[in-house]
Amino acid sequence: MLNFIIKRLFSLIPVLFIVSVVVFLLVHITPGDPASVILGPEANPEEVAELREELGLNRPILEQYFVWIGDIVRGDLGTSLFMKQPVLTAFFEHLGPTLSLAIMAQTFAIIIALPLGVLSAKFRGSFLDQTFMGLSLVGISVPSFLLGLFLILLFGVELRIFPVAGYKPLSVGFAEHIRYLILPAIALGAMQAALISRMTRSSMLDVLSSNYIKTARAKGVKELIITVKHSLRNAFIPILTIIGQTFGSLVAGAAVVETVFNIPGIGQLIINSVERRDFEVIQGSVLLIATSYVLINLIIDLLYGFVDPRLRVGKK
Repeated sequence: MLNFIIKRLFSLIPVLFIVSVVVFLLVHITPGDPASVILGPEANPEEVAELREELGLNRPILEQYFVWIGDIVRGDLGTSLFMKQPVLTAFFEHLGPTLSLAIMAQTFAIIIALPLGVLSAKFRGSFLDQTFMGLSLVGISVPSFLLGLFLILLFGVELRIFPVAGYKPLSVGFAEHIRYLILPAIALGAMQAALISRMTRSSMLDVLSSNYIKTARAKGVKELIITVKHSLRNAFIPILTIIGQTFGSLVAGAAVVETVFNIPGIGQLIINSVERRDFEVIQGSVLLIATSYVLINLIIDLLYGFVDPRLRVGKK
């Protein structure tokens, strides 16, 4: 197990290297000069040139990249040009809202998707199955920002049940924290719920047609035990895979929902940094998000052994 974890951690190196190259090039070839943005439109060319020299923007792009990589190896992701604080500090200050939103959205998706997927598989071809799969198709089709606007209009403006925007940290109180996250979590998790429910249905259908399920029914095993213990558990490997992938995409893709609901998370940090051409924050944040995505997939690989003992690492 330890060797497997070490190998997977070493496999991070080429992935993160490719991500770093792509992000660095995209940031530096995008039109817009950070020095001009910092000094404003009234700055003269001499002042802009002086600031570019101070920031190292006049160096060859290859030299800039290796300087940046060298700082990363030493644990320094750079300093924000506008916030005047280390990128790592700014990232973790904004991580809490994004992580809370992603966890709540994924919890909502799992609670909704697993029962719907199981019921659709159990009653394949019925009106219930067609209804659930139709709802999942709508969930996949409707963009999260559009669903968020509908939720704001209905539950925030018309019914006035939930706040339309903002964020309350957990320190204010758990109930208030959840209250501010319900609408964005539903908007963000609806598409994930649709994907998980469809994968659950597909995986359950494969297992329910197996011979050992027919044998269990012939022996008189209760249908609930067949569904939960024998069917769902054996069908859970692909479901667990899609859960891990969707959670990674929630952390990385919450920017639009955070903008709609004015949540000060990682998405807001990156969007503001793009507008201000704060390339240090953009590069560091994207690299950290890519690292978290790969680590989430590593955790999912390790969980396979707990779901199915046949897949445990090192087991012959």
